[in-house]
Amino acid sequence: MPVCYRHPDRETGVRCTRCERPICPECMVSASVGFQCPECVRGGSGTGHAPTASQPRTLAGGTVMADPRLLTKVLIGINLAVFLVQLSVGDSFTNHFELIGRAQYSLFGPVEGIAEGQYYRLLTAMFLHGGYTHILFNMLSLWWIGGPLEAALGRARYLALYFVSGLAGSALTYLLAEPNMPSLGASGAIFGLFGATGVLMRRLNYDLRPLVALLAINLIITFTPGFNIAWQAHIGGLVAGVAVGYAMVHAPRERRTLVQYGACAVVLAVVVVLTLVRTAQLT
Repeated sequence: MPVCYRHPDRETGVRCTRCERPICPECMVSASVGFQCPECVRGGSGTGHAPTASQPRTLAGGTVMADPRLLTKVLIGINLAVFLVQLSVGDSFTNHFELIGRAQYSLFGPVEGIAEGQYYRLLTAMFLHGGYTHILFNMLSLWWIGGPLEAALGRARYLALYFVSGLAGSALTYLLAEPNMPSLGASGAIFGLFGATGVLMRRLNYDLRPLVALLAINLIITFTPGFNIAWQAHIGGLVAGVAVGYAMVHAPRERRTLVQYGACAVVLAVVVVLTLVRTAQLT
């Protein structure tokens, strides 16, 4: 995450509309379009008003908050809390909320799964994990990738991206995986954050090689036999993250909100279609 050029200890997702230097809320001067840094205003290169004249905005149009990582912390907390419940209650809790198409957990038990109308599993599976290593790597990735992305997009857009990507990963897993193969984890949503981060870095002309290398390593692990990873969730989340992330950072200013949330609605519509198609196949 870039830092303010005048306050190196402050991360920010906002840049001066003229010189493109990163600026924090204290340094933002409201201009006719976006915000400018104090130097550009003093140099007569733009018309600025008092810094408190309007609410500072992120690159994607979100509101700049005092704690730019709050939702990331909340999501990590929810995942950890659910994992503690899994450890306390046992398999009965996990079996009831994990993603599974259509299966019997016991010989004489009822048939359960999304195809039986348990559509909530597409969402609840995003907060379950299969062990200590699984949740450790996912939460570290969420902190490293999610925190800076939340600061750059704003809370509402970041939350929409997270859930849309996770649901897209769940839907593709439901469509392509064996119906009796359980799946769980936040990986679909996190891969969506990976995709959106790549789009954002490209938009800011940052070096993409470190992110590409990290993503390549994750994809190699995803498709390596023996790891028992639901690659469908990773690919579904990644594709959705790229699509929604592109809409978030490239939406025209005059139609920004419509384009951004319209893209989320389109992806959700695809999720619904995939879910209905698979349910029809299984029933």
